Amino acid sequence: MTITAALQALDSEDASRYFAELYGSREDAAAEQKKRYAALVEQFRRRFGEADIRIFSSPGRSEIGGNHTDHNHGKTLAASIQLDALGVVAACEERRISLCDFTYHEDYAVDITEHPELADKSGSSALVRGIIAGFKNAGFATGGFKGCFESRVLPGSGMSSSAAFEMLVCGILNVLYNNGAIPIEKLAAIGQYAENVFWGKASGLMDQMACAAGGMVALDFERPESPALERIPFDFDSLDYRLVIVNTGGSHANLSAEYSAIPAEMRRVAAFFGRDVLRGLTAEELARRLPALRQSCGDRAVLRALHFIEENSRVDEEIKALKENNFTAFLRLAQESGDSSYRWLQNAANPGAVQEQNIPICLAMTELFFHLHGLDGESTGAAPRAACRLHGGGFAGVIQVFLPGKCVDAYRAWMHEVLGFVGGGGAERHPDPVFAMSIRPCGVRELQVQELRAQALRRNDASARQ
Repeated sequence: MTITAALQALDSEDASRYFAELYGSREDAAAEQKKRYAALVEQFRRRFGEADIRIFSSPGRSEIGGNHTDHNHGKTLAASIQLDALGVVAACEERRISLCDFTYHEDYAVDITEHPELADKSGSSALVRGIIAGFKNAGFATGGFKGCFESRVLPGSGMSSSAAFEMLVCGILNVLYNNGAIPIEKLAAIGQYAENVFWGKASGLMDQMACAAGGMVALDFERPESPALERIPFDFDSLDYRLVIVNTGGSHANLSAEYSAIPAEMRRVAAFFGRDVLRGLTAEELARRLPALRQSCGDRAVLRALHFIEENSRVDEEIKALKENNFTAFLRLAQESGDSSYRWLQNAANPGAVQEQNIPICLAMTELFFHLHGLDGESTGAAPRAACRLHGGGFAGVIQVFLPGKCVDAYRAWMHEVLGFVGGGGAERHPDPVFAMSIRPCGVRELQVQELRAQALRRNDASARQ
């Protein structure tokens, strides 16, 4: 589709319905996304000239349960969110991928004929090289394209900005050169391979699977080459609850060593029992060998292994609670998950930076808000009506809060006050640290601009006949 036709299609009522599906029904969401998409299309025209373009979107994700379980073949509960990475691209005959990324201010080209060992481990280009290598290793087709990217997934926040980018590139190559036939679990595995090998980050597979699949999904990585996926049709809005994310102000960017130590220590405990991963071990087995285990692996590794075992079971309980619409039980389990991460997994704060503990501070202020507003149940003796937990990789990034909808504005005002947040200067410079998420029903996908255009033309023809 030409750029002019694409811009016309984006301005249609059909596009408004599409944007409401992806970004929520907030009154101004569709208008905001129309401007965002059109701006990136125009950026493509300025950077690459006229071409037949295609538009792709890949969401970030929120981990609902299962903190640091996927990399030891465990279970997780996750949901894609409305924050996404966006790409406007055009296939080209050149055997290279040329990208201009307006979020990360990168402009680069990757030769897809280059031997993968020549890739370095810096910047987004390393991930693109890793994805190309992953496609070739799996026997999938590759080809060149040029494109402009931008992302609303907060970098270094624990909402998987890197996985959203990886699935965006994988989705483009899948559609342009593989007829969209590659299963999402294969795309996710390629994204993980790129991140592990070409970026040096020992992440599990949950991030990529959640971004690729969309909606709320239960994932079981007992067989990581073919993870089991179950869609959980639960809507927080139906109970007038909100999934709220708080950006604590920290970043994962320089914490790869701390992040990678978690799976390494868990596997050290597994090796003590002659296993590759912790899946299948019980807390009782660890307890019976505790003195020798502590001496061999160290106390933190043992505690992290205990977290995995309990958290893995907790995911099953959370899924059951959501299926039975027992939200009180789910809130209790979500709070238990956060407490386990804080005490046993120990990824709330970077031990090398005692003066900067953004996650613990934000959790403490959130729990104080619960108490002041009677949401913790302590003053009334009733069940808690809210929960908060550490989210994602930990050490920095975001926390997750489950709140009644009527409390969101008061919570935002409270966190603004205690964090000293001052707005102004534009969203790029001073993004609001507190925002309510909506669960996006689909994963990485292409915007069918051609169909939007056809629908608009059919409506115009019908109006002319009348």
